[in-house]
Amino acid sequence: MKVAVLGLGIIGSRAAANLRQHPDHQLTVWNRTPKGFDDEATSPEEAARETDVVALYLKDGPTVREVAERVLQSSSGRAILLNHSTVDLETTRWLADECARRDWEFLDAPFTGSRDAAAAGELVYYAAGDPELIERCRSLMAVTSKQVIPCGEAGRATIIKLVTNLVSASTVQALSEALAIASHHGIEAETFTEAVAGNACGSPLAALKLPSMASGDFEPHFSLANMLKDSRYVIELAEQLDTPVIRAASDRMAELDAAGLGDRDYSVLASAYRES
Repeated sequence: MKVAVLGLGIIGSRAAANLRQHPDHQLTVWNRTPKGFDDEATSPEEAARETDVVALYLKDGPTVREVAERVLQSSSGRAILLNHSTVDLETTRWLADECARRDWEFLDAPFTGSRDAAAAGELVYYAAGDPELIERCRSLMAVTSKQVIPCGEAGRATIIKLVTNLVSASTVQALSEALAIASHHGIEAETFTEAVAGNACGSPLAALKLPSMASGDFEPHFSLANMLKDSRYVIELAEQLDTPVIRAASDRMAELDAAGLGDRDYSVLASAYRES
């Protein structure tokens, strides 16, 4: 396939690197801030010209709408749009409608997995849309992932991605509070980490985040700014439901983002307690 990857952030750049090494695919990339790759186009329209698949790894809903509209308006042929960006549900529905109107095929296919998983080609895609199209795109997505999970009609994958990020954000906030309380009472971080690992509350997320939270290493794997954006999207989904946990986590992330920590890993939630 001829594939255009639009968006070369933490995840998109690593997905593109894996696709670039695959002999069956011809790659073109684009990023708003040029990265200097040999296969880099100067605009999304140029990158998407005469491609079979356009894969979006962009920041947020407004950016996805802007770039997708430019690509769809400039195209004279039929192609597949894979949206791997995490966006609000209305943007996903807009993408589905615009693609149908312009005779493009569309998959709602956000991912889970952070920097290291992307580098290893071990993302997990939640894929929603035409089941036959999912199967046709499965081998392409396999280059950058270890699993593709069909989710039903377009929009359902977006919902699943947002609610699972609710769990991740709330878990890291809870771990931050628990680590702070334990430390305040003289419990060593290593002892607390071992205790969590042996407890029913232990998880791969806790195992990944706790050591760096304890040491103050907040190098970004998934940024606070992105998790804050996703928390706001999931609050929109909640509508009239009472969701105090994600609202509290979102408020704390907003405070840290305003303090200039948005580009740090979202485990920087623990930094609010480090001095005390």
